[in-house]
Amino acid sequence: MEVILREDVDRLGKRGEKHRVADGYARNFLIPRKLALPATEANMRSFDEESKTRVVRNRKMLRQAEGVAAKLKGVSLTVAAQAGDEDKLYGSVTSADVADLLAKQGFDIDKRKIHLDEPIKALGVYTVPIKVAAGIEASVKLWVVKEV
Repeated sequence: MEVILREDVDRLGKRGEKHRVADGYARNFLIPRKLALPATEANMRSFDEESKTRVVRNRKMLRQAEGVAAKLKGVSLTVAAQAGDEDKLYGSVTSADVADLLAKQGFDIDKRKIHLDEPIKALGVYTVPIKVAAGIEASVKLWVVKEV
């Protein structure tokens, strides 16, 4: 049976390719999981239309992500934390803390998109990279100051 792949499938092919596979593999695995469509004329037209709308949607999301990244470049965050004698924090500042600070300033950023190599455990100024979308990153300044 010939199928059109709707998603990338390991050891078979990439999205949009047309492949000949065993009938059972197509009927029992690919088609029920919506990984492929039978390669009929109507499905090929439908897939082309779906691809065009997906491209438009991806472009729109990319533009929005670029706008968010541009706004994030000028952001500076300050967190006050308890610290000891040698400027070491009693706790730490994590990506969840940074996400909360960004939420207070109106940015809805998931904590998993904030890339800290390890939690911040000392006072100072840090540059925190944020992955806004695929291929788009922004950095914010994070000031960790001693709580008074």
